[in-house]
Amino acid sequence: MPFPPGCGPGAPRDATRHLLELGHRTVWHVAGPQDSYSARRRAAAWRHTLDEAGAQVPPLLFGDWSAASGYEAGRALAVRPEVTAVFAANDHMALGVLRALHEAGRQVPAEVGVVGFDDVAESAYLLPPLTTVHRDFEEVGRQCVALLLEQIATGRSVAGTASLVPPRLVRRASSGVPRQDRP
Repeated sequence: MPFPPGCGPGAPRDATRHLLELGHRTVWHVAGPQDSYSARRRAAAWRHTLDEAGAQVPPLLFGDWSAASGYEAGRALAVRPEVTAVFAANDHMALGVLRALHEAGRQVPAEVGVVGFDDVAESAYLLPPLTTVHRDFEEVGRQCVALLLEQIATGRSVAGTASLVPPRLVRRASSGVPRQDRP
């Protein structure tokens, strides 16, 4: 099954790999809904990245893309001292995770690194600013419209001619080197 643009193995792998490269032993994942194609692909790429790195694969926590579901998952993670890194399947759930960690007295990024996905406009203004995966939806839209106009003008199929708009990791203050005194 091919990865859709922005949801391919690169984006979730980059987020997971970033946390591992900072020194976290593993990365917990707050996934989107189980019936979501994008959520399943992000979770599969997260799991594959951990497997490649020889890291333990912790159990998935599922949300519904909302900050409230991220908060509930974050409350479950906050009480586990072994949790030092979390990759949330979108920025809204990451926001909920950040609040739950804060309320539990867990410092981000000193104790727990958090990475989101989508780079919503508010991500840069959270406290701390959220490390996230940026997807250029405007460029994807421009390319789709250009291909559609070309197909209308020429009458020929343009299937398979789209170029990939690669996502990129935006490093901000919510991810950092883990404390070495953690289990």
